[in-house]
Amino acid sequence: MGIGRGRDKVRLIDQNVQKSADYRAWQPFGQVPAIVDDGLMLFESGAIVLHIGEHCDTLLPADKRQRARAITWSFAALNSIEPPLQELGLLNLLWANEDWAIQRRPILEAFVNQRLNDLSASLGNGEYLEERFTAADLLMTTVLRIPRQQPIVEQYGNLFAYKERCEARPGFQRALRAQMQDFERNAPPPV
Repeated sequence: MGIGRGRDKVRLIDQNVQKSADYRAWQPFGQVPAIVDDGLMLFESGAIVLHIGEHCDTLLPADKRQRARAITWSFAALNSIEPPLQELGLLNLLWANEDWAIQRRPILEAFVNQRLNDLSASLGNGEYLEERFTAADLLMTTVLRIPRQQPIVEQYGNLFAYKERCEARPGFQRALRAQMQDFERNAPPPV
């Protein structure tokens, strides 16, 4: 697990740290990511991205209307799209063969498809959710990466192209490489 300390230092943590009182004082749910930025302790990906966006016109436009739309889409990514994708992913990963999961899957898949249909229709032929790339696209792309082991997003040509386009951005690639390097450097040796 990783947490940022400042904008340039990352500290990987284990489950013992996540359960500790000190960490829970910072991140009440014991999750990652969490950051400290100039003494301000933050948690939750969306809050962190929006906080960084306050200092970056690329992520949150200066124009009030454009900023409000970027924030709206950020919440849509985290509240309307992520929960059903996450639930389906967990169901398939942890409980795939349980009777209750087998019964739940068609209902959940239908809900996921409805959400993705709505998102696909809203995106249409657009390059990004709004006129240009914003924090909302960063968050939505991250959410659309959740079902990597299942070809769900790929069924929606425009959403898949959108996700691929956002993932190909140099900043996204740099951040992903940096994140993976931290894990690779700290991975246990193969057995």
